[in-house]
Amino acid sequence: MSPELKKAIDQISKDKGLDRDMLIDTLEEAVRTSVARKFGDEMDAEVSYNDETGEIDVYQFKIVVKEVENPNSEISLEDARAHDPSVQLDDEMGFRVKIEDLGRIAAQSAKQVIIQRMRDAEQEIIYEEYKDRRGEIVSGIIQRRDKAGWIINLGRTEALLPKEEQIPREHYKRGDRVQAILIDVRKEGRGPQVIVSRAHRDYMAALFRREVPEVDDGTVQIMGVSRDPGSRAKAAVMSRDRDVDPVGACVGIRGSRIQNIVQEMRGERIDIVVWSPDIATYARNALSPAVISRIVVDEEENLLEVIVPDDQLTNAIGRKGQNVKLAAKLLGWKIDIYTETRYNEANAIGRGLEQIASVAEISIEQFIAAGFQSIERLREADDEELSSALGLAPGKIADLRAAINFLAPQVQDDADADTGPEAEAAPDAEQDAAQAPVQEQGEGTEAEAKE
Repeated sequence: MSPELKKAIDQISKDKGLDRDMLIDTLEEAVRTSVARKFGDEMDAEVSYNDETGEIDVYQFKIVVKEVENPNSEISLEDARAHDPSVQLDDEMGFRVKIEDLGRIAAQSAKQVIIQRMRDAEQEIIYEEYKDRRGEIVSGIIQRRDKAGWIINLGRTEALLPKEEQIPREHYKRGDRVQAILIDVRKEGRGPQVIVSRAHRDYMAALFRREVPEVDDGTVQIMGVSRDPGSRAKAAVMSRDRDVDPVGACVGIRGSRIQNIVQEMRGERIDIVVWSPDIATYARNALSPAVISRIVVDEEENLLEVIVPDDQLTNAIGRKGQNVKLAAKLLGWKIDIYTETRYNEANAIGRGLEQIASVAEISIEQFIAAGFQSIERLREADDEELSSALGLAPGKIADLRAAINFLAPQVQDDADADTGPEAEAAPDAEQDAAQAPVQEQGEGTEAEAKE
């Protein structure tokens, strides 16, 4: 029997990846528990595994006394001297206990303890292994479906692919091989619960790292991803090497790299845009393929007012607001989209202010920052105030005055025409607001289009 026990310990340690010393400690503790159940807690017993013989040694210790009150912990002097004639009162004597003497119930109890301890140790090892693999792509076999989603066999353990983390309209059957990104590992009573996702934005970023060497080595960096899983996505990239085109690197020769990713995403269309530290430039890239006329940045409100040619409104918004929604998620800004006609009608005075800014060769944002938000306010300012606030030379101030005098009546006439009793109301074809969470911030973002 002893060689079999030693062989079993070695085999379990190898197959389950469990520490051999831990298994021996578990075995000793299980036998110790069985001894206590058989003889009571007052029995003084010592349990140890003999690695040479492959046996569990159990010794019961008793105190030598004149009169025995507890036979489990005491022995009479007469009985003790039958074993050792030199023994004295209050000496401690050890007696070997056979494992077979523990009985069937005690042996079964020991087996249950061993199995439970091994299961706990194995689950702890699995948890430690997978908790540091968040963000990795894992592959497994579809095993079964339950109420929470699909159960995937990863080999060492099982993973859950929840319904909300699946790509819409993607169907599986038992035996299918599937890959996903590991997003969480939870400690639960039945063991660690590994959660994977195919809809998470980080899954696409992980695929880029796998398919594009420049992304993997950090030459090209993925700055953000926004997804409408199974339909369309946008990925922002930048290059740390001036000689490396980030978009070209991600697309690959004849689109080979991006096609591998699209195929894994079940045909999800991917727009690769160039990231920029300038939010207006970044927004232009993110709203591609739409042509953008101008972007007004409101940093206080975290808002972008995007003006597009009248024939570009559909491209800017996208099907069911998808293009502007994904751009807003990618940027982390609210986006309002206006056609040029609608914006100009709503900002007649602002248009005049823009023309004056062009004459002065400064931006309209500088006018607004200096407190000049209308032509009337510019007209009221004296030369000293204009020079101080805008840093203009006398010659430029004279040009500015001429532009103000020329444009002020025209702008006022336009404003009166828009608000007069005979003016027709401009058509208002506001699109529904497309709302989406801001990437990396966890806040809401809004995207609106106004015609």
